[in-house]
Amino acid sequence: MFLELIAVIIAGIAGAGVMMLIARMAGGRVPKWLVPVAAGAAMLATTISSEYSWYSRTSDALPDGVEVVQTVEGTAFYRPWTYLVPYTERFIALDTGNVRANSDDAALFMADVYFFQRWSTVRSVELMVNCATGQRADPALGDGGDPVWRDTPQDDPIVTGVCRKG
Repeated sequence: MFLELIAVIIAGIAGAGVMMLIARMAGGRVPKWLVPVAAGAAMLATTISSEYSWYSRTSDALPDGVEVVQTVEGTAFYRPWTYLVPYTERFIALDTGNVRANSDDAALFMADVYFFQRWSTVRSVELMVNCATGQRADPALGDGGDPVWRDTPQDDPIVTGVCRKG
């Protein structure tokens, strides 16, 4: 986040500098108010570029064996351009190299799932999946009790990813 702030500030300085150079080359016939407008436009363009490239930069940096199973695109009223082209604001990744089978039941598998979201820390959850029924057990409350099974849609990306690798 800090490096992105530095990049935005540098982009603003560069945008202002380019407009000042254009004004000087034009012999002062360019309105002076265009200098801060150019700085703001450069800062805005850098911010938008950073927002849209976050997903590809983050997903490309995932280690081998960790694959993206679901993405979530978003829009926001304070980002009107996202209504034209939504951006990926979060995604779920599955550690396919670490899917573990249950020794008692061949249909049960344990898997590590990672939740990535822009401006948030990565959350890791260990899930149990029943490939025979298509159910998923979300993390228990830590009380040592039985897992609570939840029905999922037939095309649930986490269940599909675990059962494909299992």
